[in-house]
Amino acid sequence: MSCSYMIAAEQKARSTYDNILRLVKDPDVCEPIKFLRAREIVHFQRFGEGLRITQDKLNAKNFYAFNPGFDRCES
Repeated sequence: MSCSYMIAAEQKARSTYDNILRLVKDPDVCEPIKFLRAREIVHFQRFGEGLRITQDKLNAKNFYAFNPGFDRCES
């Protein structure tokens, strides 16, 4: 799974937790959800940092994350 998909998954989970917190008022439910939401925020930040570092290193060595010519169909 690529880093950008992981970032999107973390963002979606955070959004889900935000929606739960809007609806639920029970502190026994809210506190664990707040913890999980905070964890998703940290994961989002770390995956973003990892993606940025990887892209910087790929560019520095003149490597590419993908090869546009590879996916071309030969007729």
